[in-house]
Amino acid sequence: MANYRRTAQLCETDAAYIAGLVDGEGSVTLGRKHRNENRQLVVSISNNEICLLEFVLNRVKTGKITRKRKTRPHHASSYTYAVYNRQALALLEQIQPYLKTCKARRAEIILRDYIRLTSRNGKYRTEQLQERKAFERRVLAIKPG
Repeated sequence: MANYRRTAQLCETDAAYIAGLVDGEGSVTLGRKHRNENRQLVVSISNNEICLLEFVLNRVKTGKITRKRKTRPHHASSYTYAVYNRQALALLEQIQPYLKTCKARRAEIILRDYIRLTSRNGKYRTEQLQERKAFERRVLAIKPG
């Protein structure tokens, strides 16, 4: 069995700060790594300041930082911190009380329903899959504004 890193327990100040970064520069979403895969929970923050994302990674103890591809030579380097699935859920549990944007509502629904509606092996019976797809539509329908 794989030995997964556990999401660190954050102090209140760090949880609030990271929530602010997610609200301003990040996302709480259900994304796919590949087109035909099931959607998975993703909490991410993008920024040009890698030291900011390294701070998050050092505090949370899970996730990874990737360099985003430049689309124009004159664009600044940009990076994304991302954490997935159960580790993202553990982070969301800690930062959700401090989220202020539409991401707070997404987090609320995800925290309530994600575990119940997510199969560990990715296989679903027809009725489970219908309920899972309805959950995904509810989460993704929440937009800024």
